[in-house]
Amino acid sequence: MHMQITDLAAQRLSESLNDQPGYFKVFYDMEGCGCNGVVVLLIVDEPAALDEQIETNLVPFYVDPKHQLNLESSMKLDAQANYPAYTLSSDSGVISSNLRLRDARAAAVGTGSASDACML
Repeated sequence: MHMQITDLAAQRLSESLNDQPGYFKVFYDMEGCGCNGVVVLLIVDEPAALDEQIETNLVPFYVDPKHQLNLESSMKLDAQANYPAYTLSSDSGVISSNLRLRDARAAAVGTGSASDACML
């Protein structure tokens, strides 16, 4: 699995770490999101034991193997210039055009940035 990250998305992702350690994870959140679920980008303290690496042109991303069914083998992550969201796409089309980044690191729990992924 590979994900190409655009320059704007790379800049925003780097800024979101706030000079703190963390790993990026693609997560398919179905809890409280209706029957279809939503794709979410998470910042986590460390990958889970079973997480698999997604190769990127920036830093590795991780994904739970059971969530890979909702993704493509080759994807592109882009940021929206005037909106705090990302777009995840593949050759097949847009996977998510309103992809949010949620900070799920221990230090961020309870802050506004760690809010429910389904809340807009």
